[in-house]
Amino acid sequence: MKIAVTTGQTKAPHGTVLVPVILGEEKGDRAFFLMQCDGKAEGGENLREEFITVLTHAVLDGVGSGYERLESALKELNGLLKGFMLSEAVSDVHAIVGLIEIEGTLHVSNVGRAEAYIIRDGSALQITEFSPRGKAPIAFTQILSGPIRGRDHFIVASQRLLRTITPAQLTKMVQHDGESIIQNIISALSAEKEVACIAHITVEGEAESGREEEPVKRPMANTRPLRNRQKMSGGAVLSKLTDLFSGVEWGSLAGKMRIKLAGKPAKTALERAKESISTFLGDLYNPERKRRAHLLLLAGSGALFLVIWMVVQLSLVSQKSQTRGELSTLVKQITADLSTAENRQLAGDTESANAILQRADERAKQVMSNESGLYRSEALELLERIKSKREEMNRVIRLVPPRVMANLSAKKPDIVAQGFIGLPSGEFAVYDRQNLYRVSLNTVEDGEKLGSEELILNGAWFPRFQSKVFMTTGNSVIEIINGQPTTMKTEDTAGWVTGSDIKTYLRYLYVLSPERKQIYKYERLASKYGPPAEYNVNGDLSGALDMTIVGPVYVLRDVSTPEKPGARDTIKLLRGEKQPFNIRNLPPGALDGVTKIYKATTTGNFYFLDPENKRIIITTGDGDLGDSLYLKQYIFDSDQVGKLKDLYVDGDDSRLFVLDEKKLYAIDLQSK
Repeated sequence: MKIAVTTGQTKAPHGTVLVPVILGEEKGDRAFFLMQCDGKAEGGENLREEFITVLTHAVLDGVGSGYERLESALKELNGLLKGFMLSEAVSDVHAIVGLIEIEGTLHVSNVGRAEAYIIRDGSALQITEFSPRGKAPIAFTQILSGPIRGRDHFIVASQRLLRTITPAQLTKMVQHDGESIIQNIISALSAEKEVACIAHITVEGEAESGREEEPVKRPMANTRPLRNRQKMSGGAVLSKLTDLFSGVEWGSLAGKMRIKLAGKPAKTALERAKESISTFLGDLYNPERKRRAHLLLLAGSGALFLVIWMVVQLSLVSQKSQTRGELSTLVKQITADLSTAENRQLAGDTESANAILQRADERAKQVMSNESGLYRSEALELLERIKSKREEMNRVIRLVPPRVMANLSAKKPDIVAQGFIGLPSGEFAVYDRQNLYRVSLNTVEDGEKLGSEELILNGAWFPRFQSKVFMTTGNSVIEIINGQPTTMKTEDTAGWVTGSDIKTYLRYLYVLSPERKQIYKYERLASKYGPPAEYNVNGDLSGALDMTIVGPVYVLRDVSTPEKPGARDTIKLLRGEKQPFNIRNLPPGALDGVTKIYKATTTGNFYFLDPENKRIIITTGDGDLGDSLYLKQYIFDSDQVGKLKDLYVDGDDSRLFVLDEKKLYAIDLQSK
């Protein structure tokens, strides 16, 4: 027989990959697969190449029956799908794979919402089953097999066509549209903003074997059949009734029983059915027999309703029982994960223990989000245990409440502090956009305006010159010398470079400019600053947020991506050249969202400020090898604490000071 195949696809949006492939045109047997998935383009292309390789070697070049060859290929494809899904190269896969043997047999298997339809003798019928997303594994679990005949048409799609096109419309397209059927289907899908790739298979002539076989659905060896059945729509019920009375032979491919009347041709059975229906309709209008007909109609309706109700209840009970079993397994896995994490912690493998706790947390949230509501109390208890174990393992200290050193809002209720500067003798200079507030012990003095119009961007203490230095929006630098604000000039004719942070070290002022990916170093002269020198030699300062200087310069960078929002890293520069720097034993996501970095002395610890989560992460100094170790973290566990703005640590790492928009807090480090 002659088999013709055409393919097409709708326009794919960004992030969606459509793959229609036909193989074996020169070998007799035809293999095909259609795939739709989300993910990166290279991930979909790699999966396509793997599919082609497996189908070519296992199906077209393999030995054995068509069913055996396809089954062997599908086992390999299941492994590929699992690997690609775990690596997150692709997601949400919908695919259908088929083999048309030259002697006239079709084998087909599907994953997700991919489906196949047959148009035979003027009617269209779906020959695959769909399992709802999230209730079946992303794997080929069964093969549908059956004979094909001359003038059969098959429509194969990576998405459900019956959401857009009715069976009658599909039949009409095949009968009247001819070669334009693919384009017409694509136009109908595009009008509804549906995405799919399509294949149209036409069979001309008769099967070479000349024998008729009963099409069957068989689960693959060593696999489990689909555990969830889709509810049948009204259109599907009508299709099955048509199959029952007209003897459409592909009905069994959709997983239903085909009925044949022994010793009677299909035409005689149809005539008898019509005769019975006519007699019943006649009884409805006959005065003598209509009562009996009405009673039969009511009894039949009641029986049909009872059967439908029983089927629905059995389905719900079965589904609930299955869901209960799955959730029970998840709860047991979470409990086992907690024990495993504790063992890993005792063995000193904190990183692995954190990863196991993260997995347990995701499983517990999966139980919580289940619509059935089963095991939610157990999941809540497990979430609390996971949280407690994680905080114990990562040395999380909750400050309830934190100690308030100074309340700035008592002096100015609407104050919105931006930062503060640590001064000698335990004093601080807190600044908002225009004013400075001197804080001594628990006392807050009245604010003093820095300038007439300019707003403060950053501030720093200049120990060598005993002055406070500020960068403002007027592209200027103002120093407070002996209590008097003084506008400082630079010998650079272009003026000051504006940056995201300023720091002082020895007799130099450093300005961090992420836009220029550079740190500019200004020398403080008698009454002005010299021209800037570029400090950075080979460090990547894109996304730079903050810096601290204790000899080496440490720059905190924003390295967020869509996959890892809020990600951060730290660059170490010595004499402008990048040095090795690494923080080991960090809990997952510990530095996500931090905005400030501080180091008081060369041998002191590192302190990172996370404003949104109200926490400070502490790691050891890095030394000559550039290795820092995670120590602990403080969390301000109080609704009275606002968004954290800045931090400062005294020279011997004994006390930590943290500022939010209205208050200054103090933490005694050596007592924690």
